[in-house]
Amino acid sequence: MQWKQGGCHCQRIRFEVLLSDSIEVVHCNCSICRMSGFLHVIVPASHFRLFSSNEQHTEYRFNTHTARHLFCSTCGIKPYYIPRSNPDGFDINFHCLDAPPNINSTIEFDGKNWEQHAHTLAHKSKEHQ
Repeated sequence: MQWKQGGCHCQRIRFEVLLSDSIEVVHCNCSICRMSGFLHVIVPASHFRLFSSNEQHTEYRFNTHTARHLFCSTCGIKPYYIPRSNPDGFDINFHCLDAPPNINSTIEFDGKNWEQHAHTLAHKSKEHQ
């Protein structure tokens, strides 16, 4: 496990996340993930450190208003967010890591039918990973 740094395009949002050298990512087909190209790496809250101020964020919530989609108020990139499937953790955009680890597998998640499949992601923010 190593701390990997990342952030938004303009670098006003900076974070680091504790990841193994080879990780599993989730590709989701829901409307917001499909449109933004977000590639998910879900981690426990203790594996995430935010270096920038929350003032750099613009928040967007839709549907159930549970997920907190956090965008940079300057460049518009969403480097991470708090997901509905794991509200006790963080969901990092793999594409926003400065030096991403190797991907050992990709899970195709049917976010179009979120209610039927959410349970398959619920374990990802737990400490045992």
